[in-house]
Amino acid sequence: MSDDNHQFEPLIINFCCYWCSYTGADLAGTSRIQYPTNVRIIRVQCTGMIHPNLIIEALTSGADGVLVCGCHPGDCHYLEGNLRAKARAEAIELMLQDFAIEPERFRLEWVSASEALRYAQVVTEMVKQVRKVGPSPYRVTV
Repeated sequence: MSDDNHQFEPLIINFCCYWCSYTGADLAGTSRIQYPTNVRIIRVQCTGMIHPNLIIEALTSGADGVLVCGCHPGDCHYLEGNLRAKARAEAIELMLQDFAIEPERFRLEWVSASEALRYAQVVTEMVKQVRKVGPSPYRVTV
């Protein structure tokens, strides 16, 4: 018997750049800013290093959504890594179609080290967005 009151809780994989977004996420935590606990952060040196296959692999391995957070354009410690991430995001959106994955399951956002509130807001919005879409068709339940 299913419980109709049980709300689906998505699993969101969050790739964060080490220099900005990860620090913003850390600041949100140390500042005790409330946001959903549905995210699992993976720290990367730069969002420009994230190959599109990593996003697709996460989504086809059962993650309900993938959030990529990087430095604002012009603030990348690796000069143009975030611009590379933006270009790759466009390719990822095309790849999602090939795998019949809803585009709402992927999001790229710019979050600086001082934007703890923005980080919490982005995570909250992403969780709400993925809740509306529902569980991933690739999700494995135990």
